[in-house]
Amino acid sequence: MPTIDAQVHCYERNHAGRPWHEALIGPPEVTGADMIKAMDEVGVDGALLISVFTMYRFDASYAVSVRNAHPDRFALIKPVDPNDPKVGETIADWARTDGTVAIRIMMRPEVSSDPADPGVNRVLAEAGRHDLPVNLLCWGRTEQVGKLAERHPDTQLVIDHLGLQQPFEPPAPPQAWAELPKVLALAQNKNVAIKITGACTLSHEKFPYKDIWDPVLRIIDTFGLDRCMWGTDWTRAIKLLTFREGVEAFRVTDRLSDSDRAQLMGGSLAKIYGWAPKK
Repeated sequence: MPTIDAQVHCYERNHAGRPWHEALIGPPEVTGADMIKAMDEVGVDGALLISVFTMYRFDASYAVSVRNAHPDRFALIKPVDPNDPKVGETIADWARTDGTVAIRIMMRPEVSSDPADPGVNRVLAEAGRHDLPVNLLCWGRTEQVGKLAERHPDTQLVIDHLGLQQPFEPPAPPQAWAELPKVLALAQNKNVAIKITGACTLSHEKFPYKDIWDPVLRIIDTFGLDRCMWGTDWTRAIKLLTFREGVEAFRVTDRLSDSDRAQLMGGSLAKIYGWAPKK
């Protein structure tokens, strides 16, 4: 079973041809070659490449160029704007883009919190029509997500980053897992999966971050392994741990069996997104 990271980011240095909207915590640039090198060093076979919203907003052109250079290693996910009346056309166009496996909604304040919002519902309906999962950065919005899941039972929803707010630099929040019961309630919706991405950034211990495992296993037990996917959220986590630590923490733990580890670190993702890297 290949090892697949459920979320990584690549970006080039800020320049006039593709200017950053805002700076993101991390190195000055992380090219596709940089990411491949890091993956090869720790035996990660492939990754979902998420176009960086902080820097590029809804322009996924750099991520597309990286994927085109490394089509056997990356698949693509693009943020879309629910407030754009033409978002349906954007999703249809994205569905035709080589390497595409999903779209993403960043549930920021300007995105309505109303489960009946026409824009958000348009995104979910159009994504379902094209068989594209919808990734949701939705901490603080779990009740809304539950209602959206009920409205769109045929659309695959994927909760980003455990559904919890995560830090960009240390320390981890004192009550990092306080909202976990609200996240677990989403498991009753069979069309909701969850990415266990960035979990190590919520640890109050050093590697191998043993204090994450009780809450992580609650997620796995509640959702089931077939709806859970491991990932590092590299490079957002760079000030809290190394890429190797984010990978190895899930390999060295005795809280997972070998078969559980294989499914969590690649098997579930391949099924949910319909993609796997070519070795």
